[in-house]
Amino acid sequence: MEIGTLAGAGKLTGTVMLRVDFNSPIDPSSNQILDDKRFREHLPTVQALEDARLVVLTHQSRPGKKDFTTLEAHAAKLERLLGRPVTYVEDIFGRCAREAVRNAKRGDVLMLENLRFAAEENLTLKSEEAKKTLLVRRLASMADFYVNDAFGTAHRSQPSIVGLPLALPSVAGLLMEKEVANLSRVFSGAPRPVTFVLGGTKVDDSLAVAENVLARGTADRVIVVGVVGNVFLLAAGYNIGRPSARLIDDLGYRGEVEKARGLLETYRTRISLPHSVAVREDSERAEYPVDAIPEDAQVLDLGSESIDRLSGEIASSGTVVVNGPAGLFEEEQFAVGTFELLKAASTVQFSVVGGGHSGAAIERLGIEERFTHISTGGGAAIEFLTGKKMPAIEALELSRKIFG
Repeated sequence: MEIGTLAGAGKLTGTVMLRVDFNSPIDPSSNQILDDKRFREHLPTVQALEDARLVVLTHQSRPGKKDFTTLEAHAAKLERLLGRPVTYVEDIFGRCAREAVRNAKRGDVLMLENLRFAAEENLTLKSEEAKKTLLVRRLASMADFYVNDAFGTAHRSQPSIVGLPLALPSVAGLLMEKEVANLSRVFSGAPRPVTFVLGGTKVDDSLAVAENVLARGTADRVIVVGVVGNVFLLAAGYNIGRPSARLIDDLGYRGEVEKARGLLETYRTRISLPHSVAVREDSERAEYPVDAIPEDAQVLDLGSESIDRLSGEIASSGTVVVNGPAGLFEEEQFAVGTFELLKAASTVQFSVVGGGHSGAAIERLGIEERFTHISTGGGAAIEFLTGKKMPAIEALELSRKIFG
């Protein structure tokens, strides 16, 4: 990774634009922020820039969504967590914003308005095109340096992510550096054996991850659970019950069944499927072997036999990467598989979690400190694990070539 880092840049002074990802769950009726986890994750970077005139750039939701709103509450939340004043500027790059930045003093913290209020920020552009947007040109004119700490948006090719690094000397923030370092270690130098646990409903992404890590030899074993596991069971020729099969049809995953079949044909000895599942019968949990699932049942969790066997495979690993739950973990009776696999993953030497639902389940268990790394960017983390180049990282690499 040939990018500059904040840790290696020393104390930045002057005006620094810091891109973070404060996009958070919000109560639309009160604009109250319901979870401040992302704020807390970015705090070390904000604190490390205490000698600068700091201009915070971020977004909340996207146009058309109920939680697409101003950042007044975000500035207040950051102020409380930081213990220093944070000035909310109700502007992005107009006269009000430019004057506020020009009048700021060393140590001041400003938060500009929701970047996605600017139409250009919602475009997907290459770096050179993004650099030419009015948004990037105006923002760059206000600052001396750019720091990207927003790993959660690293897979987006939006102007503030890929354009500003070409317009200003740029480095990765502390959180971005930590995310990339931990996820990169999975591919190089991770303690073996390496096991990937792929679950949830993002089947196409999980298939891309599985194909990448199996083909490269990164993973010694891939365990598939949740809807991802159901797709593999169908690919292996099992009848998973009409409701589960219909759900896969409704989600448009029939093409993924064929891809899963291809992976099984090539890597069958390295892919672990569930051997038993849990379904709902008369509002109760009932378990069946995968070759005896009732026609009218919907698979909602792993069965006990699968939980024991897969937990054993995980616990005997040196490295475990978890992305996605094993079942309907929001309901207590179907959370067993998700929770037990996560508990097993928490015992290994090097453990990485792809954020999202898995991160939420870990918070419910209260075992966050047992994991090596829990990613702040679910979508970004899984895209990184597919082996794709991240637009944000590529832009920071270009910035280093341009500015040194």
